[in-house]
Order: sequence, then structure tokens, then C-alpha cells
Amino acid sequence: MAQASMPAAAPLSLAETTRKKITRRLIPLLMVLFVLNQIDRVNISYAGLQMTKELHFSNTTFGFGSGIFFLGYCIFDIPGTMLVALWSARRIIAGLVIAWGIVATLSGFISNAHEFYIARFMLGAAEAPFFPGLLVYLSFWYPAKGRAKAVALFMTAMPIAQIIGAPISAALLNIHWFGLTGWHWLLIIEGLPAVVLGIATMLYLTEKPAQAEWLEPRERDWIIGELDREHAQKNAERKYSVWEAVRHRETILLAIVSFCGYNIQYGFTLWLPQMVQKMSGLSPVAVTLLSAIPWAVSWPFMLLMGWNSDRTDERRWHVAIPFFVGALGLGLARATDSVPLGLAAFTVAAIGINGRLPAFWSLPNSFFSGTAAAAVIATMNFIGIIGGFVGPYVVGFLSNKTGTYASAVAYLLGSAVLAGILILFLRPRRSH
Repeated sequence: MAQASMPAAAPLSLAETTRKKITRRLIPLLMVLFVLNQIDRVNISYAGLQMTKELHFSNTTFGFGSGIFFLGYCIFDIPGTMLVALWSARRIIAGLVIAWGIVATLSGFISNAHEFYIARFMLGAAEAPFFPGLLVYLSFWYPAKGRAKAVALFMTAMPIAQIIGAPISAALLNIHWFGLTGWHWLLIIEGLPAVVLGIATMLYLTEKPAQAEWLEPRERDWIIGELDREHAQKNAERKYSVWEAVRHRETILLAIVSFCGYNIQYGFTLWLPQMVQKMSGLSPVAVTLLSAIPWAVSWPFMLLMGWNSDRTDERRWHVAIPFFVGALGLGLARATDSVPLGLAAFTVAAIGINGRLPAFWSLPNSFFSGTAAAAVIATMNFIGIIGGFVGPYVVGFLSNKTGTYASAVAYLLGSAVLAGILILFLRPRRSH
């Protein structure tokens, strides 16, 4: 009996040590890059506290400019993601980081609405394949069992970006150098680190396990074997072409849910500081710091959802329940005028909005593999990004028309409920 148990123990030990080594090597850099990505994407919400007054932007103008980022994103999303899958993840990811760093820095010099629109459009184009490209890149290194945890780890960059971005942005809003007010310096200073780290990424990242000299030969053989086995298993069930995959029933459902998710994510994130300011009447610096609280609380819940999704090998309910929690938080926020209760409600909303992410972005690889999976991820992101444009614009439009954020919050709540229901229509699928 003892002899029979030893062969099972050895592979488990090898699997654990290999996964940990891959995680230590890749995830910290990817997290830092994603933190910068999120800061440069959403710092416009903090800059807007001063920018809208200085440049005389209406809520509709600011909402349209915030959302037009996603139109630029749409153009390059699918081709860029496919290049990551078919050509070079390292080169594409590094080039994107450098490009968006340059655009983000130059955004600090805008002076009118047209320049604002152009800057946001170009930033969207530069960032387009980065997130789906990272998901494809992770699929080169992590088998399905364990992928949600890896996705959760690097996606905690989203709340981290809000946690550290808020106080940094608050400090930068107080700067007045060389005739430029704080919002200019916020965009300039927060954009520059991406240029430096983009160069470092080109030198540091490894394309695929076969090129990983930092893994021992037996570790390389194990991870390559696991990924090949998983790929062969999916192909044995059904090998999808790219076109077949993007037309698949599950892809259509995932894309609609992605639309709703981005709609809520950015409608909420980009307008949260202004909703808090409207509710509290506090200064821009105080509002910026208060706006970090929901993201700080949501961080551990995102990790928990990723861990539990892998532990139970279940994805759908780990997406649906967070959507319903997000809807609950938005409903509570709409029902109160109290600043403490409103902030608590926004925190519940943030827990749900972020908690869905690890399991959701692990779903494509439950159904597809290889270039088919890359195409599905890109399609989901493409449709989702349209929601990322619609959400901020609709929130700005409704708040401008009504003078309050109540109808805008109700719109986001409805999107969350719809997404939670639709994800349950996916066919249940185990990762092994």
C-alpha cells in the first residue's frame, strides 16, 4: 500500500513546485503592469474633479470622452490579441505598455474637448490587446485547474490600482508647477512609469514554457505535458476553428455578459468619485481618498472567489452571485442619502463587480483551446469594451438630464441583474 501511494505523491509535489515557480516568476510583473494599466485608464475619474471645471466640460462631455477610450480599444482588440497568440506575447505586451505610457503622459497637456476625445481614443487603441493578451499569455503557462487562481492574483491589480491610485492622485491634484494645475501633473506623472516598465518587460518575460531556462528540465516537461494533454483533450471532444468558436452559443452568451460587466465596471468606476462628491460635498482630495475604500475592501473577496472557484471546479455561480451582490449594493446606494450608508453600499457593489472577474475570465478556456480560445477571449473583450463605452456615457447622460445619479445607478443595477441571470444559461463544464 505504501509503495502504491508514492507515484501519486511525486507528481503532486512536482506540480505544486512548478506552479509556484511560474507564479513567482510571472505574476508580480504582470500585476505591476496591470496596476499601471488600470491607473492610466481610470485616473481620468480623479483628474475630472478639476478638469471638468477648468475646461468647462459638462457631464455629457466628460462621459463621452471617458467612454470614447473604448471605441479606440475596439479597433485593435481582436487583431492585437490574435498576434499575441500567433506571434509573440512578449513583444506585443511590452510594446503596448510603452505606447500607452507615452499617450497617457501626453494626455496631461490637453486643453479642450476635442483634444480630450483624441487622447482618450488613442489611449484605448494603445491599451486594446493588453488585457486579453495577458489572459492568452496565462493560458500558455497555467492548465485549467489553477487558472482562476492565477487570474485572480493578477486581476487584484484592479482594486490595488484604486487603493494606491487614489491617495497618489489626491496628492498630485495639489501640485501647481510651471503654470499647470494638479490634474495635468496627475496624468503626466502617472503615465511615465509605464514607458520604463515596458522596456523592462521586453527583457524579462519568457514567451512559453519551452523557453523557460529558469525552470528545471523536469518542471518544463511537466507543464508542457499538462498543457499538451489539456489541448489534446479539448480537440478530441471537438476541435473548433476560429470562426466556429466565435459563433458558438457559449461565446455569444459570454460576450453579452462581458458587455454588461464592462458596462457596470466602468460606468461605476469612472463616475464613483463624482457620485461620492455629489453625495458628500467634500473636497476633491477627500473624495479621492474616500473613493479608494470600496476597492480596498473588494480586494480580498476577489482572491477568495478565484481560490474557491478552483477549489470547487465551478465557474458559473462564481460569476452569477457576485453580479447579484453588485446589484444589491447599487440598489442600497440608490435608496440612501446618508454618506456612511452610501459608501457602505458602494463597497458592497465593488465587492460584487470585482468578485466576478476571476471565474468569468477563466470560462473561455473551459470550452476552447489554442487560437480558438484566444479568438473567444478577444471577442468577449471586444463586445465588453463596447459596454465600457456605453456605461460611462449613459451614466453621464442620465445624471445630466435628471440632476442626480439615481436613474444612472438604476441602469447599472439592471445590467448586473441581467448579467447574473444570463451567465447561468451557460452549459456547466468542468476543467478536468
